[in-house]
Amino acid sequence: MAELSTLARPYAEAVFRLAREKNALGEWADRLATLAAIVSDARMRAVIADPNTSAARAAELVGSIGGNAVGDAGRNLLTVLAGNDRLMLLPEIASQFEVLKAEAEGRLEATIVSAQEMTEAQKAELMAALKDRFGRDVQATVKVDASLIGGAVITVGDQVIDGSVKGRLQKMAASLTA
Repeated sequence: MAELSTLARPYAEAVFRLAREKNALGEWADRLATLAAIVSDARMRAVIADPNTSAARAAELVGSIGGNAVGDAGRNLLTVLAGNDRLMLLPEIASQFEVLKAEAEGRLEATIVSAQEMTEAQKAELMAALKDRFGRDVQATVKVDASLIGGAVITVGDQVIDGSVKGRLQKMAASLTA
């Protein structure tokens, strides 16, 4: 089976184009986040996977749970996805939509995994360095992983900058055994 990201891409791009034409990027981001949260629920996944529940019925149920947050446009998307048996792609569609939205707004999303809690000054310095490197505003999610021993691992899009002690030790071990 094709990867989820490959299957979700055309839907995310189509929704993005529609949202951009209607000047509704924020509304669609919220709508997709709501839909993604609904289909990510274990009970809803079970309903969608149940062979006794039609895809159209599952889409109706998702739409009714979402209520006004989904709106008519969201229900139309649900109908299209259900018709192609793709309701479970909603979390990936939402994720890809966010990437497209960030790119259109001239910002990048980054994940920073640090060995220790970072101070606000360290975060600001790192964000400024990332802005210089990538030429765009960077919004980051910061996490702590003590197993890194020291330093940090920064992921921006498909680029990974590994400045961790653990990463350096692994590289050293690989070069010694090669």
